[in-house]
Amino acid sequence: MRSRDLRACGWHGHVTYAPTEPELAARLRGETALGTTWRCLRCGDWVLGSPASAGPAAQAPVPPRGRALRQLLVLRLLAVERIFRATVLVAAAYGVHRFAGSQTSLQATFGSLLPAARPLAERLGIDLEQTKIIQDAEKALHARQETLTLIAVGLMLFGVLEAVEGVGLWLAKRWAEYLTVVATAAFLPLEISELLRTVTVTRVVAFAVNVAVVAYLVVAKRLFGVRGGRVAYQRELSSQSLLEVEAAGEDAEFRPHAGGRGPGRDPGLPDLAPSRPERPDGS
Repeated sequence: MRSRDLRACGWHGHVTYAPTEPELAARLRGETALGTTWRCLRCGDWVLGSPASAGPAAQAPVPPRGRALRQLLVLRLLAVERIFRATVLVAAAYGVHRFAGSQTSLQATFGSLLPAARPLAERLGIDLEQTKIIQDAEKALHARQETLTLIAVGLMLFGVLEAVEGVGLWLAKRWAEYLTVVATAAFLPLEISELLRTVTVTRVVAFAVNVAVVAYLVVAKRLFGVRGGRVAYQRELSSQSLLEVEAAGEDAEFRPHAGGRGPGRDPGLPDLAPSRPERPDGS
């Protein structure tokens, strides 16, 4: 868990904060021979230099750490998947639009190619008119322009919805979590009906993934009042940072000082200040 927090700080930088409350500030501040250090609210390491920000403790940043950081990683994986789906849907919408514009010429081309391919198909024992791909192609080629336009618009709107979900999930917005759950759950009945008609590995995997996404977001992110809802979720996020602040004042060995080592010190480095000489009595 700590290694994940350290990697996050490596990517985004440490989160240091100076509370206006003196006692709380003293728990987060340390003095070394090189200067003042402040404890990172995410990884817990001591960072040399001035704090990134200051203010009342109630307004302190609450960076995701531990479980919250793991949840953020899952959200961003979902965001990438949603953006990919959005790209495919928008490309498909554009393809249908272009197809609708050249439908007449495609019908003529298809009409000339089908008779030419029929003798070879008959020798191979294939009835072209009864193959599914030919039937689907004929349906598409003879679809009305209004139908193709509606399909293109539907694909585009669906792609935009997926893109909005993706951006919102990447930014860890709570409204995006609700939107993802509602939009994904809305298509589950359609997926069930497709499975009842024809079971394929692709459909089973897609259905299982969508169910898992809905269940994870509802339970882990406490949506729709589950496990205490938004209030409990915010309290959990705050506790993960505030507990670190309290622990910094209770565990003295984690506080850096002149001649001592903080949690971010490499044990192979020398002390920041020379140690005091021993007294004659050995103390």
